[in-house]
Amino acid sequence: MFIVDNYILAVFFCFITMLCWGSWANTQKLSSEKWPFQLFYWDYTFGILLITALFGFTLGSNGDAGRDFISDFHQAHNHNLICAFIGGIVFNFANLLLVIGIEIAGMAIAFPIGIGIALVLGVFNNYIAQPDGNPYVLIVGVSLVALAIIIDGVAYRKILQNSNESPLKGIFISVTAGIAMGFFYKFVADSMASDFIMPQKGMLTPYTALVIFSIGIIASNFIFNTVNMYFPVSGKKVNFKDYFRMGSTKLHLIGILGGVIWGIGMSLNILASEQAGPAIAYGLGQGATLVAAIWGVFIWKEFKDLPPKNKWLIPTMFFLFVLGIVLIITAKLV
Repeated sequence: MFIVDNYILAVFFCFITMLCWGSWANTQKLSSEKWPFQLFYWDYTFGILLITALFGFTLGSNGDAGRDFISDFHQAHNHNLICAFIGGIVFNFANLLLVIGIEIAGMAIAFPIGIGIALVLGVFNNYIAQPDGNPYVLIVGVSLVALAIIIDGVAYRKILQNSNESPLKGIFISVTAGIAMGFFYKFVADSMASDFIMPQKGMLTPYTALVIFSIGIIASNFIFNTVNMYFPVSGKKVNFKDYFRMGSTKLHLIGILGGVIWGIGMSLNILASEQAGPAIAYGLGQGATLVAAIWGVFIWKEFKDLPPKNKWLIPTMFFLFVLGIVLIITAKLV
């Protein structure tokens, strides 16, 4: 199977993850006017399973290193399969909340708050499980990201100060999504072998872990998203007939594309985790907050109503995010 064999390539893969994780939500924005986000989300989850299975049968089944995808699945211990599956459930719960947050508050708000919190929690959670990198540099890096999250929340509140809409709903949902999102990665990492070239018996290779993780997403979606369809926190009530009645081929493909984009990012990040370490790999990937904020600010104009006297909040937020991410990257080098 294909394996990342050096730190520089691992960082590059994490950078691609950052772009993917920060950009997939554009597909939700593109379809939101014609397609309820609850129905979009089904196609999104199908896209994740599609790309991880494709990687499993291609990159995960060729080459001399490691175990091929099918052999790895058959030798896996049930505990590790369940662990990766639970990772998918936890992620799906968190990500669906994030999608609701995006629907309410926009990409430039929901992502920095939700995924920023996930970055902070995820880095510490993964570092405790597998210490790798300078802890002091990591602490400073995630602290700067946390400060950027606070500034983003302040900016959102300033935008809504002259409207009847309360900022608390969007912020609360995004915060809840971030807290849950900070824990899913550890379940996937714990299911995998620490040595990808000669994986331990019973442990999973990255490709198998990713497919089981994706199955966990799909399975839990029949609970989480079904509840969201019939008892929506935001948006209108929809049903399964609407999925087939309202959705055009184009809308379905947009949703699948969103899942494929996210799935590529997750796959590259997991492949990079052996060389970069789970804490650093996850932290770099969650630099997606910066990418999503750029999309939200400059493309979707989500801060256009920010009062002129508060415009300084946006460049300050970006600066703190960039500096925090740079420190997370260098944590293993110092």
